[in-house]
Parts: sequence; structure tokens; C-alpha cells
Amino acid sequence: MCRAGQQPDPYDADDDKTADATFAALLEDSAEELYESAPCGYLSTLMDGTIAKINATLLGWLGLDREAVVGRMRFTDLLTVGGKLYHETHFAPLLRMQGEISGIALDIKRADGGRIPVLVSSVVKHGSTGEALLIRTTVFDARDRRAYEEELLRGRKAAEEARRQAEADRARLQDALAVLQQSLLPDSLPPIPGVETAAHYHTASPDRLGGDFYDVFPVDGKRFAFFLGDVCGKGPQAAALTSLTRYTLRAAALHDPDPVSALTTLNRVLHERYAAGGDPRYCTAIFGTLQADQATGRIAVHLASGGHPPMLVLRGDGTAHYLPTPGGLLVGVLPEARFTTATTTLGPGDTLLLYTDGLTEARTGPDRTTLYGDDGLLAFATDHAGEPPHAVIQALTGLLDDFGDGLDDDTALLALGAPVRPTVRPTTRNPA
Repeated sequence: MCRAGQQPDPYDADDDKTADATFAALLEDSAEELYESAPCGYLSTLMDGTIAKINATLLGWLGLDREAVVGRMRFTDLLTVGGKLYHETHFAPLLRMQGEISGIALDIKRADGGRIPVLVSSVVKHGSTGEALLIRTTVFDARDRRAYEEELLRGRKAAEEARRQAEADRARLQDALAVLQQSLLPDSLPPIPGVETAAHYHTASPDRLGGDFYDVFPVDGKRFAFFLGDVCGKGPQAAALTSLTRYTLRAAALHDPDPVSALTTLNRVLHERYAAGGDPRYCTAIFGTLQADQATGRIAVHLASGGHPPMLVLRGDGTAHYLPTPGGLLVGVLPEARFTTATTTLGPGDTLLLYTDGLTEARTGPDRTTLYGDDGLLAFATDHAGEPPHAVIQALTGLLDDFGDGLDDDTALLALGAPVRPTVRPTTRNPA
């Protein structure tokens, strides 16, 4: 349609002519032509399966002539061996019971020996008195669909294989990390006359290396040294820093076991190693020495702290308290650092507990927003005061497990204690 004063649009007339021609062509199509040239296969069979009618589309797929099929072949003759078996055991019985069946995946045979995947739907036509007359079947070419499904299956198999490979790679990586992590810790703690020891390392994630460390070793004929700490960062760089820290403290203690001297040596080594490169690395650490008096069963402890959380002393009388070391600086940050010293004596039944901050910084509560904190740890330690070191560590191990996903950081635990001395009962003499 055009407005007054406008020239008619010649394209409008052409479009109308095309639409008329298309409509006329559709009217000229007979029902038989639509049947023969449909984009799917049609066939009608008698109730015994003999093919009574088949369209040109399906004949073309099969590569057969109409004369060779109609009245001479049954529907099952068009199927592969597997298709025939399925038709006899499932398709035909369901069709008889339900009167129709749809979307069944089968394969039909071509005259040249090939096969075509198809989707088959059949319905039974009944007469006016209800008797079954014939079966009408529609066959859809499923080659594109089958190719898509196979490609999808291959993709799924490839994805599953990739997932299994990734899981295997992760397992191997975790094994390697576990071995490397273990190499940064002592295989076992040495026996110390008059001293009970226990330790535990809890890994927050098996996929990364932690930076916590501890060790116990002799420095002379009477004294043993111990240390525990936490380096900054995670992963390989933290592991390298941990290794350097452990071996430096061991070497420093053999030269001079004084706690402040050992931490001062470590501070100088870390600062010289990392500060010059513009990537400062540091750690927190407690270093100490202990000496047991076999006669009294008491243990003298001398220690120094470099920015590390305070130790806990669990007394044999059922009390517990922190051993404060305020003001100690991080090890490795400054070229000269001040470290805080402390001393204590452990009597029979007392235990000294050292830990890293993964324990007190664990997230608790239903929403995982509350830190376990120093107060929580002190209350827990008080409940286990008087227990030997291995029992204290076992209880703390259970606590760490209970934190679950609230534990974000690795945790190292070291407990040193004076064993309870057995009570000696006086012997009685028999009168002569």
C-alpha cells in the first residue's frame, strides 16, 4: 500500500506474485505426492508384518525397488539382527498391548550392506468393529542425531578421562607435597632422659605446602634445644624458607645454644638472604633449651620468642596459664631485632605447650566467623592440665579435626613435660 503522491513500490507486487505462486504450488501437491516425498519414511504393514505400502523416501534410504518390497518383505526384514531381536522381544509385544509405540531407536539395513540409525513410531489402525487391520509406521532418519550423540558421548568420555587424569595428577601432587612436607619436619623426637615429648603437624590443605616447623635435638651432654615457628607465605617459597630456618637454628644452637643468640643468628641470615632482593621474608619462632634434673624430676626451661604467640604451661595441679613473651620482633624483618626471653620450671606432671597460630585463628561457630582465640585455648588447656604431653597432643589433634573447614592454616604442636614420679612406699621390716 502506498500513500497519495507516492510511487508504487515494485517490490510489493513481486512479493505478492511469489506468494501466489507458492500457494498455487502447494494446492497442486496431491496427498499421494506428499506421502511419497515426505522428509521421513512411511510404511504400512499387515498385522503379520508384511509390507503393504511404503513411500519413496524410505525406499531411497534402503536402496530398494518398490516391487521387491511390497508384498514380499516383512518390516523385520528391513532391520539388522539386533533390531529384529529387539522388535520380537520388546517392540511388537508393547505395540500389541498399547496399540502404539513411539521413538524407538533401531537400525535399518541398506541394500549395499550399510545401515542407517532411525527412530521408529508405530500405531495400530482398527476397523469400525474394533478389529486390528494394519500397522502404520513412521521412520525418521537419526543419522545426524546419532552422530551428535556419539560426539557427545566421546566428549563425555574425554571429559571423564580428563577428570580421572586430573584426579590422578592431584593425588600424585598431594603425595609429593606430603613427602616434601614431611622432609621439613623431624622423623621423630629424640628420647630425653627425664622428659616426655610429643608433637603433631596438622595440614589444613593437602594441595599446598605449609610453613610451620618444629624440632628437638641435643646440644651437649646435659641440655636439649627445641624450637617451633611459622614462616610467612605458603607453597615452595615457604618450604625453602622453612628449610633454611630449621638448618640455621640447628647450626646456631650447636655454636651457641643461648636462645637469644640462636634467634639473632637466624634474623641475620634471613635478612641478608631476602631483604637485599626486595622480597623480604620472615618468620615467627620460639627457641629454647631445657635441662632435666634427674634427682628432683624438675626441668629448667630457658627460651626466647621472636613475634610468636605465647606458650602455655599446664600444671600438674590442674591449672594452666600463658607464659608471656611480649615485645619480641618478627625474625628477619630488621637487620637488628630484639627478642623477649622467659624462664620457667616444670615440675612432675607439668607440660609446656608450643603451638602455631593456625590453632587460635581457627573459625568456629555456625557461621564460621568467630575465632577460637587465646581464651578458648586456655580453657581447653585447663581441662587437660595434669595430663602427659602425648595425651595433651592427642586431645588437641581431635580439636583440630573438629574445626573442619574452619581451619584455614596449618598448625604445629609441640609438648614437653616432666613425667609424674612414681610414689615410693617405705618397706616394713618383719620383727625378728
